[in-house]
Amino acid sequence: MNVSLQQLKVFVAVARERSFTRAAREFDLTQSAVSRCVRELEDAVELKLFDRTTRQVELTHAGASLERRIGRLLDEIELTLREERAAYDGHTGVVVLASNPVLSSSWVAQGLARCASAFPELIVSVKDQPQCSVLASVEQGEVDFGVVSVAEPLPADQLHAQVVFTTPLHVVMPPAHPLARQAGVAWRALQEFALVTLNADAGVRGAFELAFSAHGLKRRPVQEFGHVAAVSRMVELGIGIGVLPVDEHWPTAAASLVSRPLVPAMNLTTLLVHRRNRSLRPNAAAAWAQFAALADSLPLSPCNIPRKELHDGN
Repeated sequence: MNVSLQQLKVFVAVARERSFTRAAREFDLTQSAVSRCVRELEDAVELKLFDRTTRQVELTHAGASLERRIGRLLDEIELTLREERAAYDGHTGVVVLASNPVLSSSWVAQGLARCASAFPELIVSVKDQPQCSVLASVEQGEVDFGVVSVAEPLPADQLHAQVVFTTPLHVVMPPAHPLARQAGVAWRALQEFALVTLNADAGVRGAFELAFSAHGLKRRPVQEFGHVAAVSRMVELGIGIGVLPVDEHWPTAAASLVSRPLVPAMNLTTLLVHRRNRSLRPNAAAAWAQFAALADSLPLSPCNIPRKELHDGN
């Protein structure tokens, strides 16, 4: 059976208008062309679809049944095509991104607000996931793109990555802590204190372990939590000192605490990632561009601000 979409559209138009002439006007065709199209359809489906007289055109029982079903299918096809066209104009439809929960509560939230302002009809949905799951979701095509933070470059075989910002690791502690008197805290100084930081879901653990290894420090037990607020509370209660990424992109530690940069500097790099060799849909590309531009529009990070202007709890 060889049936074309054009034949079905013409058939539905003739059935609706009960006229070959009026259907011909709708498609800018001749009456004979419409008659031929219907005849070819009848031959293909081996059914008589219309009873024709000199005065009128009436559907047969088979034609009426087919018209009801084909009409619904054509409406569904038209709706689907309209939605797909809308999704590809860059300003509408749904875009799904994955992010670790810590960034979702800060920088990603700002990106969502920027997208909503630029494209009111574009829906950007966020999947909060551990960082390893973010990468898996991107690789498997479950999301349009993802946001991750890493201390070392990602393998380039499956993912395309764009750096959006880098963030230095700081020590976070009460103002009266001995290390708070220093402008910068050496990594070796951490050996004497209990430590609290973010868990692997935020990408901090990799930077932490890399820094300890680079400076010949012994691995030691570290309390790890999923949110900056939890780390801050543990530090406030004297359970340890915190090690956190500190700049305007990440959630800030409690106002009762002070932060000092670790030296030599160890940075987390935050990336936008999508599948390599797969173009983003135009609406996803539009959202990606808004997130990328957001990093440039925010104030200077603490690593670029004179040390005397770093947050000191006052």
